[in-house]
Amino acid sequence: MACIRLLGTVTLLLPLLLSPASDSAQRIPPSAQNPRPAISIERPDEVQMQRKLQKQRLAKRAEDMKRDSQKLFDLATELKNYVDKSGENILSMDVIRKAEEMEKLARQVKNNMRAQ
Repeated sequence: MACIRLLGTVTLLLPLLLSPASDSAQRIPPSAQNPRPAISIERPDEVQMQRKLQKQRLAKRAEDMKRDSQKLFDLATELKNYVDKSGENILSMDVIRKAEEMEKLARQVKNNMRAQ
């Protein structure tokens, strides 16, 4: 008698145990079940052209950084000359403009160095 009750209970609970608890929680989209890596088929000439363009961009970036750094150095020299010429209590508008121009250029150089 106990065996029949146990068998009946197992028979009733078995479908509940085998079925998913919640369709939304248990269901996995087909794309996530079998992820396939994206295969990029590129021709050798395209790869070579991309490398050439990357090399050109890096060369232009390096050239821009050299030019901007030289300009920053020149502005710093001019600023020092203006400060040396002015009195201790007087700052001319030229000094303030040069300092603002230096600040803007320094930010530009820093951002250009961070870019890849």
